[in-house]
Amino acid sequence: MLSRFNLLTLVAPLAILAGTVVAQTPASLVPAGESEKMNYAAIGVQIYECKQGEKGAAWSFVAPEADLFDSTGKLVGKHYAGPAWESSDGSKIVGSVKARADSSRSGAIPHLLLTAKSEGRGGVLDNVSSLQRINTLGGIAPASGCDASKIGQQSRVYYSANYVYFVK
Repeated sequence: MLSRFNLLTLVAPLAILAGTVVAQTPASLVPAGESEKMNYAAIGVQIYECKQGEKGAAWSFVAPEADLFDSTGKLVGKHYAGPAWESSDGSKIVGSVKARADSSRSGAIPHLLLTAKSEGRGGVLDNVSSLQRINTLGGIAPASGCDASKIGQQSRVYYSANYVYFVK
């Protein structure tokens, strides 16, 4: 687990990414008729569990767990299972994957376009209709280490990304 100091040293460069959209974002990940509301940098983990499947033991995605930062590096929310994004003001959205595209970075989780639904009280996330996960780094399931003796064990794989929020 990252220490608080190490986490903060990683946040500064990520916060710079907030507000920077990759010029190569595929058209399939751009929500038609919507405009960008905000862009937050995320740093955290993708959690995987070693599970027994039809073809043997394999890592299976469980949930994300990340902190969200604005362009100044201020902690503004969190991302967790659902998938859900919750602002420090208590507003919350849950997402559903609409489209995906491979990251240009080796070993990185894919870029996504998600539809968003507001849950909870009003706030900064209240009118968000879509969001993108772009600029991903890391987060893919481990390539090894899951076998019959490890069933039930979890692996927390560090990742970073930008979440771009859109409104109609």
